[in-house]
Amino acid sequence: MRENKAIVKLTEGSIPKVMITFAVPVFFGNLFQQLYNTVDSLIVGNYLGSEALAAVSSSGNLIFLMVGFFQGISMGAGVVIARYFGAKAMGELKKAIHTLLAFALAAGVLLMTLGILCTPTILRWMGTPQDVLPNSILYFRIYFAGSLGFVCYNAFVGILQSVGDSRHPLMYLIFSSGLNVALDLFFIAVLGFGVEGAAGATIISQFASALLCLRRLLREQGPHRVELRLIRFDGAMMRRIISNGLPSGIQNSIISLANVVVQSNINAFGRDAMAGCGSYSKVEGFGFLPITCFAMALTTFISQNLGARQFDRVKKGARFGVLCSVCIAELIGILVYALAPYLIRAFNDDPAVIEFGMAQARTVTLFYFLLAFSHGMAAIFRGSGKAIVPMLVMLVCWCVIRVSYITVAVHFIPRITTVFWAYPLTWTLSSIVFLTYYLKGNWLHAFERQEQGKENP
Repeated sequence: MRENKAIVKLTEGSIPKVMITFAVPVFFGNLFQQLYNTVDSLIVGNYLGSEALAAVSSSGNLIFLMVGFFQGISMGAGVVIARYFGAKAMGELKKAIHTLLAFALAAGVLLMTLGILCTPTILRWMGTPQDVLPNSILYFRIYFAGSLGFVCYNAFVGILQSVGDSRHPLMYLIFSSGLNVALDLFFIAVLGFGVEGAAGATIISQFASALLCLRRLLREQGPHRVELRLIRFDGAMMRRIISNGLPSGIQNSIISLANVVVQSNINAFGRDAMAGCGSYSKVEGFGFLPITCFAMALTTFISQNLGARQFDRVKKGARFGVLCSVCIAELIGILVYALAPYLIRAFNDDPAVIEFGMAQARTVTLFYFLLAFSHGMAAIFRGSGKAIVPMLVMLVCWCVIRVSYITVAVHFIPRITTVFWAYPLTWTLSSIVFLTYYLKGNWLHAFERQEQGKENP
């Protein structure tokens, strides 16, 4: 059997070396995915103006509200796949992979239907201004028409990354990002399309990257090879995936719902606020890169090594991954703080738009280390099968407390910076709770006790 040289063996070798080797392609993959998303706003803002920019830039929270639940289930599947891979339980590994793909196909069709039907209602509920609403509805409906490509792509990438292959997803993202840029320019600058051109370029690129990932999985020689005839739901395996993924799915959906509430408060300050804050959100996506890449590395590392029963390695890897994520995220936060005027201006040179974007950047960027710490802890707990812990912490801190704070504080201090402060305040709370739970060691004790029981029957 020919070995896939792109697979990083996370259960062997130097922890810093294997984790960084795995995380670097994830980092660059996320970088190109962020460019994939940002290019729409750059081209729309410069070619179509601030009204179209507002329609496209406010997309993040609504899109994540719709796809977050399904992404959470896929994350749970990734934990299960990584655990079986680390334990070398190849029969169960195959069941998990093909059950995930059956779920992805069903979820893609469902998400497409819900997105097309529910978009106008949700946008109106968010208080989207009337001058932006038609373009927003058009953009989102076209975007959700391509949901199958997006959901399947994430499932394919999840399989590859769960077995330690982060290099091939990077290659496919580089290709699809370049395709997205070319199609954006062609549809908008050459053919003169509006926001529908940006949405169309995005979904075509998503399908292209999904097909490339599928082609790779069909040609794999290892136990994670996909065989189309085996794609079906296995009841027991689906329950296992759901038990690991449902907390993350609920967490994603509720957090995104809370962020939709935040976005509706931003919308109340008008079109310039929407465009400025939407532009900042694209910049902020780059600040998230070390957070997301080390979170993915941590979840996979923890899960594989728990499957291999290497508990000391799990503890050392957890500490190293969180430290790297926190340090790099804070460095990026400082850079974004300093360069905010120039970064926001790249999307739109309207002084009012720049002012709103800068206000948000100057409020939250120096607190990126707290966001990185919370996501790192959540990744560790998910990898250890304790996904319900980050779900509960983020439900309380990032949803209930965040929304309550905004509802009360904006009433007494009706300034947009009051809304922005909701983020660093709730990141601080979640970091304190996560640190307390981590230091108690409950996330690992059950595995250690189980191993001791095997050694001392």
